[in-house]
Amino acid sequence: MGVPSNLCREFSGRRVLITGGLGFIGSNLARALVAGGARVTIVDSLVPEYGGNRRNLAGIAGRVRIHVADVRDWPRLPALVRGQDLLFNLAGQTSHMDSMSDPQTDLDINCRAQLAILEACRAHNPGIRIVFASTRQIYGKPDYLPVDEAHPLRPVDVNGINKIAGESFHLLYSRVYGIAATALRLTNTIGPRMRVKDARQTFVGVWVRRLVEGEPFEVWGGEQLRDFTYVDDAVEAFLLAAARPRAIGEVFNLGGPPRVTLQRLAEMLVEINRGGTFVVREFPRDRRKIDIGDYFADDRRIARLLGWRPRTDLRTALARTVAYYRKELPHYV
Repeated sequence: MGVPSNLCREFSGRRVLITGGLGFIGSNLARALVAGGARVTIVDSLVPEYGGNRRNLAGIAGRVRIHVADVRDWPRLPALVRGQDLLFNLAGQTSHMDSMSDPQTDLDINCRAQLAILEACRAHNPGIRIVFASTRQIYGKPDYLPVDEAHPLRPVDVNGINKIAGESFHLLYSRVYGIAATALRLTNTIGPRMRVKDARQTFVGVWVRRLVEGEPFEVWGGEQLRDFTYVDDAVEAFLLAAARPRAIGEVFNLGGPPRVTLQRLAEMLVEINRGGTFVVREFPRDRRKIDIGDYFADDRRIARLLGWRPRTDLRTALARTVAYYRKELPHYV
């Protein structure tokens, strides 16, 4: 299935910068853009905790430019953004627990650095088109379901607060300075090249790793409802947001296939793997304080304005993910 090739070709010859481009979504985005003929430059800090992995570009590394650089290194930003047509801004700290134990680092990456990127664009490339990776975490514990873009923003952790700021900076610079920006509020994105070393990016990665290693995994809670987005579908949303003028200045939720309980998700993984075990446990006390309960998104707005819809059903998404890590796991642990 993958990302539609006709959409990828819309970026042929375009100069594209991807921050966080050696990470999960960024690398899959790079692969789609390279396939479409774009001239791709990647910026990634390769800080071990944040998910960048050179293996993610296996097969295309010679067709992209890679700068190992940290978005917190502000003096380097002007040279990186200058001359680019598009910026997919995916650099970020994603761990909710890390944001609580080390809030200053989360602030530096998800807030201060985002402002610095936008200032570099304003001063050195005001015509650039930007798509920013925001998160459903900014909603906090839902007042109602499904959650639409009008839902109050009431995050339960430092990460969510800083991501609101990062998103707000992008929309402000679009509105005030004319720097064309769009924000995508991502839900649980899964698929090949996601981080499986730990749960800093997604708990599903840990489940998949343990399953492939033949070890039991833990399901906390079990009855909570979630939706999931397969990475190819997320990439398609980023490309549509960059290609369609009506997306400028807008915010969109991404949603996935029909909602599922975490216990059912675990059962599906075991079925797909044709074996494996898991244990359902209560949420750890420290996690319970920042847990959001049930969540699934209303994605009708992006469907209406950009024509996006998830193409990949959950079972297919899980099967592709498990198959990838059966082959590639040594490169990700």
